[in-house]
Amino acid sequence: MSPHTNPPFRRAALVGKFPNAGLAAQRESRALLADVAGFLGDCGCEVFLEESTAHNLDHPDYPALSVDALGAACDVCVVLGGDGTMLGMGRRMAEFGVPLIGINQGRLGFITDIALDHFKTTLAPMLAGDYVEEQRSLIQARVMREKVCVFSALAMNDVVVNRGATSGMVELRIEVNGHFVAKQRADGLIIATPTGSTAYALSAGGPMIHPATRAWVLVPIAPHTLSNRPLVLDDSAEIVIELVAGRDASANFDMQSLAALLHGDRIEVSRSRHAVRFLHPRGWTFFDTLRNKLHWNEGVV
Repeated sequence: MSPHTNPPFRRAALVGKFPNAGLAAQRESRALLADVAGFLGDCGCEVFLEESTAHNLDHPDYPALSVDALGAACDVCVVLGGDGTMLGMGRRMAEFGVPLIGINQGRLGFITDIALDHFKTTLAPMLAGDYVEEQRSLIQARVMREKVCVFSALAMNDVVVNRGATSGMVELRIEVNGHFVAKQRADGLIIATPTGSTAYALSAGGPMIHPATRAWVLVPIAPHTLSNRPLVLDDSAEIVIELVAGRDASANFDMQSLAALLHGDRIEVSRSRHAVRFLHPRGWTFFDTLRNKLHWNEGVV
C-alpha cells in the first residue's frame, strides 16, 4: 500500500446499487446516484454509467456501457453501494486494471470506506490524484470432475464448500501443493483471502488478516474434531479440496455462484494473475477500518 499523487482521473465509471425496496428508497437511491454523477462531472470527469445503473437512473446525459466496455474505456470506477456491490465490480474490473473507489451505501462497509454523508470532501482530492492505493488478491477456482473442468469462477472473499441443508457432515480431503494435509469431517470448509478473512471466515473462528499479507486462510466450519483449527498458507499455494463423502454438498464462490458437487469432485484453488486495485483517502489504514467497523475502543475511557 502506497500513497500517490498522480494526474487527475478523466473518465469515470459509476456503478450504483438500486434497492428492491419501496418507492421512497428507490427515489433516494436515484437522487444519490444523480448527485454522485454530477459531482464527478464537476471534478472534470467524463461520466459513464454501468448498464443497470443507467436503467435505474434514466439520465440522458451519461452514456451507458457494459462492465467490459467500462473496463476498457475508463480509468477509475466509483461504486456507490455496499461491500457486495464492490466485490462484484472488483472481480469484473481486475482484468482491466481499473482502480475502484467505494462510497458506502450499505451497512458495514469493510471495502466501501468513504462515508456517504461527506463523500464530496473525501472524493475530490482522490479524483485529483491524491490517494492511497492497495491491491487485493483474487482466488481462481475450478471444480474438476474426472479431470474435466465443470465450473470455474473468481472469488475476492472466499470459496466455501458446504454440506447440504438437511444432510450431515461432509468429509473432505485437503492437499496443498500436491502434498496430502488431512481428511476433515465438518459442516464445510472456507478458503478465504485477506479480504474475506473479515467475512464468513471470521464468523467461523478464523483470524483477521491484514490485506497486505500474501496469504490464504483455511477455516473449517463446525469441525467434528476440535483440533482441526484454521490454517494460514502463503497465497502462492495451490490448494485442492476433494469431496470424499456427504450428500447435497456444494461449492460457493463469494456466495454468488454455486456448483453442486459429486463424490470425487476436486475444487482447485490458486491465486489469480489479476488483482483488484482499491483507492483510499490519504491517511487511510486498515486498522482504522477495523476500529470503526468492529467498534473497538467503545467504553474505553
